[in-house]
Amino acid sequence: MKNLTEQEIRTRYITPAIQKAGWGDSQIREEYQLTKGRIVFVGSHHKRDKRSRRIADYILFYKPNIPLAVVEAKDNTHSIQAGMQQAIDYASMLDIPFIFSSNGDGFIFRDLTADENRGEKIEREISLDEFPSPEVLFEKYLLYKQIIPAKKPIITEDYYRSEEGKSPRYYQLTAINKTLEAIAQGKKRLLLVMATGTGKTFTAFQIIWRLWRSGVKKRILFLADRNILVDQTMTNDFRPFNSGDEKIMTKITNRKADPSYQVYLALYQAVSGNQEFSNIYKEFSKDFFDLIIIDECHRGSAKEESKWRDILEYFDSATQIGLTATPKETKDVSNIDYFGDPIYNYSLRQGINDGFLAPYRVIRVDLDRDLQGWRPDKGMTDKYGIEIEDRIYNQKDFDRNLILDQRTEIVAKKVIEYLNNTYRYDKTIIFCENIDHAARMRQALINEAQEESRKDARYIMQITGDNAEGKAELDNFIHPESRYPVIVTTSKLMTTGVDAQTCKLIVLDQTINSMTEFKQIIGRGTRINEEFNKFSFTIMDFKGATRLFSDPDFDGEPIQIYEPKGDEPITPPDDELINSPNPDDFSSDEIDSPIIDDLGDPDFHYDDEKEKRYIYHVNNVEVKVLAERVQYFDADGKQITESLTDYTKKTILGEYKTLDEFLKYWHSDGRKTAIIDALEEQGLLLKPLQDVVGRNLDPFDLICHIVWDQPPLTRKERANNVRKKNYFTQYGEKAKKVLDALLDKYAENGIREIEDQRILNLAPFNEMGTMMELAESFGGSQQYHAAIKQLSQSLYQ
Repeated sequence: MKNLTEQEIRTRYITPAIQKAGWGDSQIREEYQLTKGRIVFVGSHHKRDKRSRRIADYILFYKPNIPLAVVEAKDNTHSIQAGMQQAIDYASMLDIPFIFSSNGDGFIFRDLTADENRGEKIEREISLDEFPSPEVLFEKYLLYKQIIPAKKPIITEDYYRSEEGKSPRYYQLTAINKTLEAIAQGKKRLLLVMATGTGKTFTAFQIIWRLWRSGVKKRILFLADRNILVDQTMTNDFRPFNSGDEKIMTKITNRKADPSYQVYLALYQAVSGNQEFSNIYKEFSKDFFDLIIIDECHRGSAKEESKWRDILEYFDSATQIGLTATPKETKDVSNIDYFGDPIYNYSLRQGINDGFLAPYRVIRVDLDRDLQGWRPDKGMTDKYGIEIEDRIYNQKDFDRNLILDQRTEIVAKKVIEYLNNTYRYDKTIIFCENIDHAARMRQALINEAQEESRKDARYIMQITGDNAEGKAELDNFIHPESRYPVIVTTSKLMTTGVDAQTCKLIVLDQTINSMTEFKQIIGRGTRINEEFNKFSFTIMDFKGATRLFSDPDFDGEPIQIYEPKGDEPITPPDDELINSPNPDDFSSDEIDSPIIDDLGDPDFHYDDEKEKRYIYHVNNVEVKVLAERVQYFDADGKQITESLTDYTKKTILGEYKTLDEFLKYWHSDGRKTAIIDALEEQGLLLKPLQDVVGRNLDPFDLICHIVWDQPPLTRKERANNVRKKNYFTQYGEKAKKVLDALLDKYAENGIREIEDQRILNLAPFNEMGTMMELAESFGGSQQYHAAIKQLSQSLYQ
């Protein structure tokens, strides 16, 4: 038994023991993937960090929506309890009370339902024949969750299964189950906190579906404060409610109350009304709705004087669930005061670490006038001849009390420079101080991107509450397959509820002091869309808003902070365009985009609405970018505080104590590209390190030189050394030409290219013959790869 692998232990002992206890094949889920693994960057490439994936050996389900137990297996060289801590972590993620660890000899059974008063132990050893049945664990589960038999249907109803096979992720399933359990326990006010991009609306739909299907909740109201949120919800996640012959879902429009439906969606403005349209919600009886979901509840429902509270208090007999990514807790506003403590919280940090949300980096651009302030000369007038009040104007004044045209122009220039250096069709949102600022920024951007603006006027658009033409294009900006608009300027309208899955650049030119608003804005970029190559995003900060990263209330660090010096490019030094889509790959078809109604954009044109202070407009003051520094983050997302050379030494010596150990690893059988990737996954920053050293060295020489002070060779010197060894004499003339050209490629670009056979499709190889013909010159594909392996070994001798 000691010689058996873990998989053999599972197959011969653990799985049969579970099956013998009465667990069916549909209840036993092996290799259950909880998380996908954090997205990390290797140079300019992205990949999943396999080390951070969470995969349970077994999750046992009573029904598809009710996970009951985690089982972790180890081979028999481990102790029987060796997998327990790992299993406890997985069980915590799913909020389940039964955990098992086994090495094939038996099980350690951890039972959180154990009663000390009855002499029961939380952990005990049981034999393979004593594994409990599904019914035994489920009855203990009901007692543990305090679910009385009469409320059992609330939690046993299955979730909705789409034809596409979409099912809840682990955290969504946990949020759904904890919500239903709370309702079954009789709770009436509940708060779910889930980071933007983690599927709050899908989670809400599954909660509603199970409650409605079970007959526990028969009339449901879903409230939001923006028309686009309601429309997206109806056409996407809530679509199954109207997919059958009977349509049970409606949107409350034109302030009409139709009591014939079961699921209602509405803007709170549409049901609360104003002086002209008296509160329409009062046309429903107070007990008409038995479940109300309040989306983005941080935006109003927490205020005692808000319209939302009027609606919620009118239907006070209904179960009410608040959804938000950013609960508000101030002296004036409190979600917790109304809903109680969150029953579940899934943070931005968790989403990024699990690989469900996109990591991001920050480019900070400090402008001289922002940091140093500006004071007008005595008697100086603005461009309209109005004398400027004599005082020092600072960053908070710009674009609110005083406009510096050159400041707007330099921001626009940097944004377009970044897109030109990466990909000019990457969706971009620029957050401005107010509507007027958004309009001026749009014009400055057009002047910086004249070529693209001539191709299509929608390349750059203003989308604010007062701009009907821009709002009509919002759906197209959101839609991944619509090329236009590409760049949008806004102020408050797009801070929340805009599901821009392919947005890759968030520009902050807005003073932000609210952590709630900051998290909402960051959330516009956190969604991942693998089909459209969206795995990360960039925040370009001109107003110092990213100082909020250091606030203890913020829960997700950037992967890199780059602060370019005055004349340095706006793109970080290791940024390259990798697999960016071709514009021709996009569909030019446009989708219908109804104009958003029933909402205003809470922008302002004046510093003080009561005083109506005049905004000075100055066009002859120079603005410059100041010289700053670069900050890097390691593989775990923590800021590197020492020098890159010291960090490299610490990272390498943590894995390889001596040069001999490293050389043994480097010369081990395998591709050098895989070794380099593994080193970068461990946190090694090779490209920035090359910039510090100032020499174009191979990673091998870079590491040996920095860590063990070995004299380095350039790639060209290594290639020439191979040529001097008469390495080519064993091959024919065509093969010699291929190898000689490969050495040139190595000298120019490094080992990655020569280890990738696809290079034979490129110049100058494609001029020598097809890939198959060139491989045949070595005797075939297998012999070609053997020659490349030998070449690699010769390069590093």
